[in-house]
Amino acid sequence: MNENSEIKKTLQKFILNQCTPDEIDEVIDYCKKNKLTTDFPTVEEVKVLLNEVPKMDNSTADQIFSKILVQAQETEEMETKKFPFKKYLAIAASIVVLLSIGLSYKNRIHTSKINPIINSNEITLQMANGDIQIISEGKKSKVTDADGHVIGKQNGNKIIYDTETSIEKLVYNTLKIPNGKRFELQLSDGTIVHLNSGTTLKYPVKFIAGENRQVYLDGEAFFDVTKDKKHPFVVNADKLNIRVLGTHFNVSSYPEDEQTDVVLVEGSVGLYTANEKFDATKNTVLKPGYKGSFNKNNNNINTKEVNTDMYTAWMNGGLMFRDMTFNSICKKLERRYDVTIMIKNNKLANEKFNASFGDKPIENVLTYFDDVYGFNYTIKDNVITIK
Repeated sequence: MNENSEIKKTLQKFILNQCTPDEIDEVIDYCKKNKLTTDFPTVEEVKVLLNEVPKMDNSTADQIFSKILVQAQETEEMETKKFPFKKYLAIAASIVVLLSIGLSYKNRIHTSKINPIINSNEITLQMANGDIQIISEGKKSKVTDADGHVIGKQNGNKIIYDTETSIEKLVYNTLKIPNGKRFELQLSDGTIVHLNSGTTLKYPVKFIAGENRQVYLDGEAFFDVTKDKKHPFVVNADKLNIRVLGTHFNVSSYPEDEQTDVVLVEGSVGLYTANEKFDATKNTVLKPGYKGSFNKNNNNINTKEVNTDMYTAWMNGGLMFRDMTFNSICKKLERRYDVTIMIKNNKLANEKFNASFGDKPIENVLTYFDDVYGFNYTIKDNVITIK
């Protein structure tokens, strides 16, 4: 917290009541180390007061921070050089003012709780009551429900849900992964889910005895399902359901795609439409090494044998394309690299390609297609224009 930009970022989040547990501890720890006066509240009092401070809009936060800077500047001018940290002490001490402002602000508003302002490139976790938490990658923190009860933990790029929570009814969380990022999730039954870029998964905080283990997917995910014969695992991917007992499989069901693809690596899965009941004698059942493709327009399901590695390479950052149009390839590149691609060559858009890439920058991928097809492209502000 020695850089002004870092102070502003953390304090504004504090004012807006958007700090993660780690950031709250950082603010409190900073204040403790600088030995503020007795007028400053204790660690326990700060935590209690923080829970009472409502979220403010960014405009209000900016105004408050500006006042803090003015106060800090005046304090710095008054102090001698033997107190080099006085400017930051003034800012930290101003948190007392921020808390009182926050409480008076709370008394003036009667609107419902406002969720934090979220950037499009942030991973978010939505609670059952609509509250949204921002998941900061690479950090460790506790995952709590709307009432503050711990239901799991975040360890870097993975969230692990607790199997011992006292929840006795179905309560859903929704995890949203933006373009350009991937994430991992361990459900309460031990099932591991790898989530690809641009994916949303809705799932129970805890699976309930006697109920199917059902989740809702919008995007792409690889499932390593824990076996439980009494509780089938069902993935709802728009109009298609995938039913399993314990297996490894990949599901790709992005809204803009014309079909949902299910690739089975191990075990067995049954495919059936959302308005059907599963019947193993009538529905499509995949064998390992096969892909089932559900056409969203006519509800038909086709199966064929495939190389499963091609459909799971994304978990390690890889990209594989087989007999795929350049237009479809660009859609995958947009999600993978969080860019916008504009194709101004209609002939190229419909050309089909076979290609494989490791975890490489998008420039390497474009260079390959340029060498094969021969086209010009420009990159500006994350917008790629292909001529």
